[in-house]
Amino acid sequence: MIEKIIKWSRLKSPWVLHLNTGGCNACDIELLAALMPRFDVERFGILSKATPRHADVLVCIGPLTRQTKDRVVRIYEQMPEPKFVIAVGACAMSGCVYRGAYNIVGGVDQVLPVDMYVPGCPARPDAIIDGIVKLLTKIGKG
Repeated sequence: MIEKIIKWSRLKSPWVLHLNTGGCNACDIELLAALMPRFDVERFGILSKATPRHADVLVCIGPLTRQTKDRVVRIYEQMPEPKFVIAVGACAMSGCVYRGAYNIVGGVDQVLPVDMYVPGCPARPDAIIDGIVKLLTKIGKG
């Protein structure tokens, strides 16, 4: 019974931590737009948190750089179980226009297990919301 309540609360109120791993900030602006009143993700119970210790979902934006690789892994390890990762934008998915640069490792999936990909350059706020809702549906199905 208690596990059912925990699963229900996890689905109804996911707390997200957004992390820019080194991109151009276009997806960052779009994610912040999704958190603002026009798109209002709080109606789904999605809250933005400032610390990984309280977050359920890590939303990564931008390509993974050599400088941020260890920090991203450390932030992911600080999150409580179960934890989920969403890669937002073409840069977080593959490195995109930065791929092949001397300091780019690639997409976030090079070091973290990504649960949901949101394509776009930049990804639109409604696509980001759709990605989070689809992740919640995936979690709900088990």
